[in-house]
Amino acid sequence: MRLRLGLLLRLSLHLLFLLSSPKGICGCTHSLRPLTYPSLTPMRYPSPTNMRRLLPSLLFLAATAAQAQQTPIRVAIVGLTHNHVAGFLSALPKNQNAKLVAIVESDTALTQRYATRFHLDPSLFYKDEEQMIDKLHPDAVLVYTSILNHRKAIEIAAKHNISSMVEKPLATTVEDALAIRTAARTHHVQVLTNYETTWYSSNMEALNEAASGKLGEVRKVIVRDGHEGPKEIGVTPEFLDWLTDPVQNGAGAMFDFGCYGADMVTQMMNGQAPISVTAVAQTDKPATYPKVEDDATIVLRYPHTQAVLLPSWTWSFSVKNMEVYGVNGTIFTVAADHIRARYKGDKVETESAAPPLAPEHATSLDYLAAVLHHQIDPKGDLSSLETNMIVVQILDAARRSAKTGQTIPLKPLPN
Repeated sequence: MRLRLGLLLRLSLHLLFLLSSPKGICGCTHSLRPLTYPSLTPMRYPSPTNMRRLLPSLLFLAATAAQAQQTPIRVAIVGLTHNHVAGFLSALPKNQNAKLVAIVESDTALTQRYATRFHLDPSLFYKDEEQMIDKLHPDAVLVYTSILNHRKAIEIAAKHNISSMVEKPLATTVEDALAIRTAARTHHVQVLTNYETTWYSSNMEALNEAASGKLGEVRKVIVRDGHEGPKEIGVTPEFLDWLTDPVQNGAGAMFDFGCYGADMVTQMMNGQAPISVTAVAQTDKPATYPKVEDDATIVLRYPHTQAVLLPSWTWSFSVKNMEVYGVNGTIFTVAADHIRARYKGDKVETESAAPPLAPEHATSLDYLAAVLHHQIDPKGDLSSLETNMIVVQILDAARRSAKTGQTIPLKPLPN
């Protein structure tokens, strides 16, 4: 769209210039060099007389393209049981790229609570996703259900040719992930996974330095993610209920926070799955979390790299950071927007602010809008379906490894 818009605007401006010049008005021959654009063959303008005839149509097309590019995407929320939905509703009024058209939630008390807290119009609420889609047909659904229910919400949207963005992780099982991929392929829709850390400029800088070769070959990655525990930080009852259920969430801290590191490392490894996964898990607070583990360590083995993921609900404070060790340097992420780096030959580490993210990568909504407007191809990104298929494969193997005490070799996913 950017290319088409730029071409139309530039061509229109050239036409306006010709019409405003004496030679253009009198219809004399103009000497114009061919204009070239990326991915386009050289072109020559028609005669000034024909250009004057074409101008109204070209201006209309340019204005239409500009309007389409700026039109906010229409999104609908499916589910209110994930606490991250509160952050979305708080940020939405400030975002110009998306418009909320509906919320699907069957729990009346829950809808009333959110309607009151965020001053939402009662007409936004629906009890059934299919009914809402039949009436409104949004551009995308944003899924804030339990992880187990992601597949159902995505499949309903996909059969209506509607894209989805879900909260991390994508699914609780490889079987569900494969079914989601099938739905996306069959109906030609996007299925994206939202991670808070995707929108950290510190993480993007670390990934960019690894990809550019500045660090040299990456030999080791350590990723820490977690907090004091969902109950300890006061999540809502409906969130705590499924988050601590091994069926609804897939596991405990292992899935809740192990997915962050698995996502980051998968992109760093260019979408390559690890050779094997080894994990240990334990429950340090059995009275609080009797059904699931609250602490885990996951080791991913690649041909020349080891990655250690440290998801936990037992940290003494909230933590999300990453250390990347290459043969020519190291980089540590510090909070959302700073890095510490040291390269071969340096005497000390240097801390600095990470470069800001591009506008289309600033938030999940900006990114989703750019994808749906075809300004970004998400393939291979942190949010992409391809990347998150591998993330689910890693989490599934980690769960099996912790249960059996064995290292789990990974096989390629079926096509």
